[in-house]
Amino acid sequence: MLVFWEQRLAFLATPKTGTTAIEAALESLAAVSIQRPPLLKHTTLQRYRRFIGPYLEAASGSTFTVVALMREPRAWLGSWYRYRQREDLLDPAKSTAGLSFDEFVRAYASDPQPEFAAVGSQARFLDSKGGEGVDRLFRYEEIDSFIDFLEERLGCEIILPRLNVSPPASLELAPDTEDLLRRALRKDYEIYGTLA
Repeated sequence: MLVFWEQRLAFLATPKTGTTAIEAALESLAAVSIQRPPLLKHTTLQRYRRFIGPYLEAASGSTFTVVALMREPRAWLGSWYRYRQREDLLDPAKSTAGLSFDEFVRAYASDPQPEFAAVGSQARFLDSKGGEGVDRLFRYEEIDSFIDFLEERLGCEIILPRLNVSPPASLELAPDTEDLLRRALRKDYEIYGTLA
């Protein structure tokens, strides 16, 4: 999470949407940069609206614009699958090594989810539970429009480094698994479909 005090702007780090690269490029410009631990780095909209936003607004006397990125849901889940294929993953219970993407999606859609498939959802991350969503939500696949927004708001050129890239892997799904994925991520698809 990054907070830009003068610009009254807060960036929420939706997992698997290039946040490590964004934070690396912009940390020096931010008044507040929370990159560790992951629980704080990836502060959800609900936690921001409940704890951080009220504090910032009370301290500044004005509201902050909250921005975030959202990835196409299948690609987002695929990024988690590929990320958890890494050989350096410290917790074997979270590893997807030896699993196909099809198996991973079926595990994600199961209840209860095995630990390797328990990755949450973008819809839950971006839901304030009070009806007030993110002020500006951008598609990860159109990150240039997000960068344009930031450049205008922050008054500088932004060049993103290539960091924390997941290893390549096949993301093939059987048609019935694709249907299962769409049902499991129904809310994510609804939100993503509203983005211009």
